[in-house]
Amino acid sequence: MAIMHSLSQGLRRRQVDMIEDGICGSSKTLTRVTTKLRNVCNAGIKRLERRGQMRIGGRRAFVAIDESKFRHKRKYGRGRRGPTWRRRSWVFGMIEVKRSRRRPILKLVENRSRERLLPIIEKYVRPGSKVISDSWRAYNNLSHNGYIHYQVNHHRHYVHPDTGAHTQHIERAWRTYKENVYRYRGNLTEKSLKMNLQFIEWNHWLAKDYRKGTLGRMFKDIRACYRM
Repeated sequence: MAIMHSLSQGLRRRQVDMIEDGICGSSKTLTRVTTKLRNVCNAGIKRLERRGQMRIGGRRAFVAIDESKFRHKRKYGRGRRGPTWRRRSWVFGMIEVKRSRRRPILKLVENRSRERLLPIIEKYVRPGSKVISDSWRAYNNLSHNGYIHYQVNHHRHYVHPDTGAHTQHIERAWRTYKENVYRYRGNLTEKSLKMNLQFIEWNHWLAKDYRKGTLGRMFKDIRACYRM
């Protein structure tokens, strides 16, 4: 129960802190249990996606999109480089902004080409939605694909002087997501990075607004995975 409660607080807590607090006496046990619990949560977000309910945008919301590099951080430039250093460490992010609500969709991609990113946008963003991006060339024709597209050229300004469009919502979100993933050492491999990206999605889509809280949502997904 203590491990469940700690994990329900997100990715902020390091294993060494949890061991010092007496939550668990073994790093190996802690890793095994938290991995199983994250798999349960990730199964919940996958069920939501299979039902077609992970759609963002619409009339009263806008979607900010961007890509960011999630490389394994080496202290003082030393230490081994994980597979994410060289390969699929680009994360494509889309975040729905609707009043005070923020709901992200985070996908690990091989590259940032239009051929790779556009199908993801079309799958998750509702047609006719307002989409804000930087001036990366892969986004240039979004207005031809049924979206109201606003672009910001960061070489000239961070807030478009005519439209007021900016990408600060997703840039702030990147800082938070990376801080949590790096602290948990969750980007050493593609599998661990993908798992933690899904856990971030689970927190924002299923746990945050659940009427019984994050821990209650975790219990619900445990029941869904282990039905008698």
